[in-house]
Amino acid sequence: MSWLSETEMLAVSLSLKVAFWATLCAFPIGLLVAFVLARRSFPGKQLLNGLVHLPLILPPVVTGYILLVVFGPLGFAGRLLEAVGLGVAFRWQGAALAAGIMGFPLLVRALRLSIESVDQRLEQAAATLGASRMWVFLTVTLPLILPGIITGVLLCFAKAMGEFGATITFVANIPGETQTLPSAIYAALQVPGGEAPAMRLVVMSTSVALFALFCSEFLARRVARKIGGEGFNRGV
Repeated sequence: MSWLSETEMLAVSLSLKVAFWATLCAFPIGLLVAFVLARRSFPGKQLLNGLVHLPLILPPVVTGYILLVVFGPLGFAGRLLEAVGLGVAFRWQGAALAAGIMGFPLLVRALRLSIESVDQRLEQAAATLGASRMWVFLTVTLPLILPGIITGVLLCFAKAMGEFGATITFVANIPGETQTLPSAIYAALQVPGGEAPAMRLVVMSTSVALFALFCSEFLARRVARKIGGEGFNRGV
């Protein structure tokens, strides 16, 4: 007999699906925003930085309500998406959107700190040898910020897995469609005798979060050692 029931397994698999797509879609935008914040000076930079980190400050329910107003059936963006068959409200895609927004600040912060730690003289040296900006980024900058990428991606994934307030406000708690792990725990606690399934889901959620944090630390350290070793060998 499986440790988890069919409904619980469905919530776990949906959470993994939501977290995967949330992280995948957030990463390229997060990398661009982090690079702009780390390397560019422009009017409104602090405003952009504040907007990026706003989901960490606002109550998650407020974020979910804003998403509902904008992307809901009556929202401007929601009506446009519904017209082309891409509505996200009360669907798993909406859960991924909410989870991605909540995990976005953690992703950007890790990437920004990593980009700011790169010695720009290395990039300038590569540029003086005739490398294009894209080639400098791919061969110099990207390998050096790889530990930050790993950390940011896994933190974003873990945050997306555990997101509750914004998700349940935006897409409700529909079993099989939008009921993620946190929503399933909440639903189990609302019925008599639900403590046992809730505890099983809590153990599963905690295990996934700890695993993500362990992988983040392990991979970041391993990549950092590899980069340091290669840099030493090149210097020698």
